[in-house]
Amino acid sequence: METNELLERVRRIEIKTRALTNNIFAGEYHSAFKGRGMSFAEVREYQPGDDVRDIDWNVTARMGRPYVKVFEEERELTVMLLIDVSGSLDFGTSARLGRDLVAEIAATLAFSAIQTGDKVGVIFFSDRIEKFIPPKKGRRHILRIIRELLTLHPEGRHTDVGTALEYLAAAIKRRAVAFVLSDFVDGHDYSKALSIAARKHDVAAIRIYDRRMAELPDVGLIKVTDAETGHEQYVDTSSRRIREAHRKWWADGCLRLEKTLGASMVDHVAVATDDDYVRALMNLFAKRRR
Repeated sequence: METNELLERVRRIEIKTRALTNNIFAGEYHSAFKGRGMSFAEVREYQPGDDVRDIDWNVTARMGRPYVKVFEEERELTVMLLIDVSGSLDFGTSARLGRDLVAEIAATLAFSAIQTGDKVGVIFFSDRIEKFIPPKKGRRHILRIIRELLTLHPEGRHTDVGTALEYLAAAIKRRAVAFVLSDFVDGHDYSKALSIAARKHDVAAIRIYDRRMAELPDVGLIKVTDAETGHEQYVDTSSRRIREAHRKWWADGCLRLEKTLGASMVDHVAVATDDDYVRALMNLFAKRRR
């Protein structure tokens, strides 16, 4: 990608996503995620009406009367974007590829975070960790993230969500809000890594997909290429049996994903490449406030 073309793409994404964060997401991000990060402030004597679960038993035993822990909202959160850069995201409608949609969603989340004074970091992953950008604040930092996303050439072509989650748990010590942006087309079992990460961090999943992956169109014989392996084969989409088998494969995968995310109580939303991702993010934010 030429330098001028890259700068123009970054500029377009910034203008669009900053307008969204200023006009549509104002307050939504803050109410959905602020207040979830609580830090210990002090102890004080127990008062009628205090939650008994907040009693500090060590101090209570030492002082001979009940004391409770007092917490305060952390003014600054760390937001981590776990971004899938595997080959399977090089798909999409003629209007927008999966990778372009990921870039816009990531930029929207990042600008929302820095507006409220939060730090943003990124883990780019495929079947390995491609790049780690430590959390920082500021517009220049976000623009760097967008540039990296648009220009990164991953070494791996497959997807391993578990690798990214394990890296998150090891690299980020303080509790963070983590968004996993992926198509989740992953042949590995990442349920254990997800469970560990979700206990340590506040994890949300954003699934990117194309409707043509969900249902084959009846257009006769077509050549299909696996973006991750490069394997090519012809598929007769005029066959009802083949279309039904594909539909079942997709539905079974969606059900497995729902169960895996639900088991770790991870909020999630799915966004198609021709969807309005603003509505999808608003739905995700609404889940956070419940």
